Amino acid sequence: MRIHHRARWVGALGALLATLALLAACANDGPTGGVSSATGTATATATSRPAATATSTASGYAVKVYFAQHPASDDDPSKVFAVQRTSPTLGVATYAIGQLLAGPSASEQSAGYYTPWAGALTGASTCGGADFTITLDHRGSAPVPGDATLQFCRTTQIAGELAGARMSATANATLLQFPNIQKVVILTSSGACFDDLSGLNRCLSAS
Repeated sequence: MRIHHRARWVGALGALLATLALLAACANDGPTGGVSSATGTATATATSRPAATATSTASGYAVKVYFAQHPASDDDPSKVFAVQRTSPTLGVATYAIGQLLAGPSASEQSAGYYTPWAGALTGASTCGGADFTITLDHRGSAPVPGDATLQFCRTTQIAGELAGARMSATANATLLQFPNIQKVVILTSSGACFDDLSGLNRCLSAS
């Protein structure tokens, strides 16, 4: 009986340690690695919830990346469409945005998918070489639970009248798939609200 109870106790302790290790891995949505044309980093506050709930597969974590598509998105920039990707790490949000910047595969391009972010980032990085950062539970520099701030580290260029709206729509949809992200704030490398022609930085307001 004593051996039986000890075995059950050791098994329960092992399960608890495994759970704690997984939660620790989720707490920071770290660099993706393996994304050749787009890299990013992400940070989280000490009280942040896990960066995302992603389905685990044999090769990683299944996520969605939202692209625009011809002809549906041409006149309606709010129309975005999901494709599947597999993140090799628990840094799923960073990986998904990296894939958005990298663009669709050849077969996806043949089906009309495209990224409005193609060629949008230029110049030197202000983040030590990364293209962007994602900060959880923050609206800009202000702590706001449920918000995520995507800030680009290079100059962002918007080509065309509806391009900014398409860029925002694809980035928002890609990050809002994760249940702990309820609002997305997109900032330029200077900290201004992306595609805010008013100059009032409305994305940082309390509303």
